[in-house]
Amino acid sequence: MRKGLTLILALALVLGNFGTVLAAPSTSQSAAAAQGAELETEAISAILVDAESGRILYEKEAHKELAPASVTKLMTMLVAADAIESGRVKLTDKVTASENACSLGGSQIYLEPGETFSLEEMLISIAVGSANDACVAVAEHIYGTHEAFVNEMNKKAQELGCKNTHFANAYGLPAEGHYTSAYDLALMGREALKYPLIRKLTAIKEYDLRDGKFKLWNTNKLLWWYEGADGFKTGWTNEAKYCLASTVERDGLRLIAVVMGVPQVRGHFAESMKIYNYGFAKYAYKEFAPAGQKQGVITVHKGTENEVTAVTEKSLGVTVEKGKDKNIWVETKLNPDVEAPVQQGQQLGEVLLYRDNEVINRVNLVAEQPIAKASLYQQMTRTLQGVFGF
Repeated sequence: MRKGLTLILALALVLGNFGTVLAAPSTSQSAAAAQGAELETEAISAILVDAESGRILYEKEAHKELAPASVTKLMTMLVAADAIESGRVKLTDKVTASENACSLGGSQIYLEPGETFSLEEMLISIAVGSANDACVAVAEHIYGTHEAFVNEMNKKAQELGCKNTHFANAYGLPAEGHYTSAYDLALMGREALKYPLIRKLTAIKEYDLRDGKFKLWNTNKLLWWYEGADGFKTGWTNEAKYCLASTVERDGLRLIAVVMGVPQVRGHFAESMKIYNYGFAKYAYKEFAPAGQKQGVITVHKGTENEVTAVTEKSLGVTVEKGKDKNIWVETKLNPDVEAPVQQGQQLGEVLLYRDNEVINRVNLVAEQPIAKASLYQQMTRTLQGVFGF
């Protein structure tokens, strides 16, 4: 009897192990399941990203195509910022509202046909007040028609590598063929961080429009409620529910979080804070070289000076899981020499950051100061000094 029971238990154990092997997910699936396994969110779709590297720290249905509501305006601001940087328009431009712009419903600043604001104030109205009418006014000012502007939004999405995004308008009201994903919005967020203008606009908490007669309050309450929050955009419609693409920086670690389809009022803030709490509890930014740190000197030929100092162009660091920052090391690669003239900021090498044998980050080494080319007389004098020692 005992032998029979032993045989049954042994057979059950073997079959159990066999079943686990058959049901075992792929390596990537296992990693995804383990990533943030202790975190649950009410959002239909969500993602947490390390802003510097783009590394995904947590995700849930991140590629699901969903209505973004007014988070759409993040791309609206990106296209506008591109137009400003290229010189197509200026922040001081006067933008006049058309009847088309004034016909929009939803959140707005109640533009009247013919009413004029600077482009900067229109963009503030979009970033802070989520004004639909301002979106159309800006779109028409920059590209002539709202439709042409939306085409540029879709081009920009393609350039960023967005695979699950298509815009039908610049403001986010429900429309056929208007969708994006949490992952794609995170791509837009990383791009937005490259524009000081967008960071400035989306960090404004309140603004007085029309000489103080119309008050704008930022719809992103994380700016008040969560330390280090300083950007991006909220959204809500019945279809999209509550959405938020945001960014937070603490102790050198900048994260981007996107939540979509949160059912509860203000739930997009609560779910974002939950995700950020997870991120900041689990990860930290470790700096290995600050911006402007001296990394060596390089010989300069035919220059007014014989050497130039090479410094880091920006800080070098990496986001690491706390307690798991071993086997990270730095390699400095300097050019052996350079010929004058040397421009300030000219690349002279790079610093590589490795985990084991894999490069995980790098920064350029650049000239700290300019070195002019020596005159023929100076070069001859230096040569004679070298030969005769005087």
